[in-house]
Amino acid sequence: MTDLNNSTYGKRLHLVFEWTLWLKAVFALSEILAGIAAYFVPQSFLLNWVLWVTKDEFAEDPHDLVANFLLHAVQHMSVGTQKFAAVYLLGHGAVKLWLIVGLLRERLWFFPVSIAVFGLFIAYQLYRYSFTHSIWLLLITVLDVAVIAITRQEYRYLLNKRRLRALTG
Repeated sequence: MTDLNNSTYGKRLHLVFEWTLWLKAVFALSEILAGIAAYFVPQSFLLNWVLWVTKDEFAEDPHDLVANFLLHAVQHMSVGTQKFAAVYLLGHGAVKLWLIVGLLRERLWFFPVSIAVFGLFIAYQLYRYSFTHSIWLLLITVLDVAVIAITRQEYRYLLNKRRLRALTG
């Protein structure tokens, strides 16, 4: 069995783990900010903003897929949907950020908790995918599966590291 603690592979995997967490932390912060914005920004402002952002696209191509998607989404968003999205983004981002901080601080109990919570996020994303068929949900799910895999590997890495430290004094 290779000693992951001293191997180049183990050190590289540890670095990938840390970079992935920092990337997820940036996304978690953006979810928190988006949740706050979604809660406080009126729908009329969102509609005006989408119209302003997409006006050039509509001038070039009235059938532009992204511009039409954005406009349709904002026009058909109810107040309840907006508030749900705000609470979901805020809660999802805050939970992820809390887990990421614990993982970066190498608190061992955060590892199995994080794996379980990310697994629940995956289950929910797949459930939502069954209704929306959004490619973005699939991409996020693939990323979360990868995060679970490297989180599990990092957990084993830290356990081995601590065992070796305990044996060597």
